[in-house]
Amino acid sequence: MSNRNTSDLIEDYLKKILRANDSIEIRRAEMADLFSCVPSQINYVINTRFTLQQGYQVESKRGGGGYIRIAKLRFTSSRSYLSALSHTLGEKISENGARDLLQKLYEEKLLTKREGNLFLATLSSNVLGHYQQEDVLRAQLLKAFIERLGYESEE
Repeated sequence: MSNRNTSDLIEDYLKKILRANDSIEIRRAEMADLFSCVPSQINYVINTRFTLQQGYQVESKRGGGGYIRIAKLRFTSSRSYLSALSHTLGEKISENGARDLLQKLYEEKLLTKREGNLFLATLSSNVLGHYQQEDVLRAQLLKAFIERLGYESEE
């Protein structure tokens, strides 16, 4: 018996389509019908599993003919990817957001599993939770890390 939830199934479905296409356009209500769920669950999946940090750009148009377009981000070089990532990183980032970002850097082969795990431990709430603005400090550390990775990336 599988213990996968509906959100996992929706994510897998969309990512399977995105493996074959650079972008997809969906209608929230149609997806909700397909997975027998409420439309807000489709929003939840898109907002949490298809973020810029994970390598996706999401565009939505509301209304009768509305749609949600999800596109995989493509970059010409590691340096341009890291630069774009640094610019999209806000003033704050949660521990989960940092984990997603480091996972994407690992998938893009910009850091090793060991490096990612070491940095993730440094960014954890166990370490940064003692500071009043841990999400701000985490974002500053990540920006410095990404900037340094940009110097190391080969062109």
